Parts: sequence; structure tokens; C-alpha cells
Amino acid sequence: MNRELVFYGAISLDGYLARMDGSLDWLIGTEGEDESGYEEFYETIGTVLMGRKTYDEILGMFPDEFPYAGKACYVFSREKKGFDGQVTFVNEDIEEFVRALKEQEGGRIWMVGGGQALAPLLDAGLVDELVIQITPAVLGGGLPLFSAGVRERRFDLKEVRRFGQFAELRYRKK
Repeated sequence: MNRELVFYGAISLDGYLARMDGSLDWLIGTEGEDESGYEEFYETIGTVLMGRKTYDEILGMFPDEFPYAGKACYVFSREKKGFDGQVTFVNEDIEEFVRALKEQEGGRIWMVGGGQALAPLLDAGLVDELVIQITPAVLGGGLPLFSAGVRERRFDLKEVRRFGQFAELRYRKK
């Protein structure tokens, strides 16, 4: 029954997910933003995972309506606990939690954001697919997609698509 875990997100040409303050302003207004295939991708998702910093940034971007309503949504946090009406906070080991989640029924599992929450999942070989949309912006610094020290992993390139100025690369775990 093993459900798939997928990272899907956009990065700058120099490999950053966001500015140092978490801002994604550099993504807004890029040609192709509205035709990125997101809706098609989102329909395959049953569960959404993210770290607390990503969750806080999303709440700031969408103060009126949580964008993942209707999906099972878990946020990894050291401080917050319980359910806040939108997400369940997870305080246990990320790897163990995701291994158990992958054995449950449901659609694919989406890891939103990257960095600290994505690193242990990559290290454990739990990420099945990477869908990376590269934008035509060089930030010169920010929050990297892959944290320093992530264990080397190899993926197979399965598809390259273009959405306006976005180049989408799809990789599968070997």
C-alpha cells in the first residue's frame, strides 16, 4: 500500500526556496505562475506536511482562507501541540511519523517547503519524487531547498516541462 511522498515547489535559479525572512515575493507575477500544473498536482494529494516556519509563512500569505483546507495537514513543531482547527501539530520523530503515514490509505503525501523538514526525509530515503519548478530569478542568498549536510542521494530525471518562464523538473527516487 506504500503511499508516495513528493516534494513539489519552486526555487530560484540559485537554489533558494525563499528569502532569508521566508518571503516569496520574488515568485509573484512571474509569467507561467498561473499555468504551472498545480491544480492537476493538488488533486493527487491526500495529505500535506510542512515545518512550522513554512506554516507560519503560509498563514501570513493567506490570512483569510487556509489553502489546504479539506486535506489532512500535519505541521512538524517542537513547541506547538494538538490541533488548531486547520492542522495537527506533530512533535514526534519526522521519519517515524512519515513511515507510518506512508502505510495508511490515502492519496500522495506532499512535503510543502524544504530545508529542515525535508532533510531527514531525504536522508532516510523516504522521498519518492521531487517536482522542482525553477524560476528566472537569482536571489543571491536565502533559504536553500537542500540543507547543508544532506546525505547524497540519486534521482532519475523523468520529465521536463515549461510553464511560461518556469522550468519544471520531475525526478523519481532510484
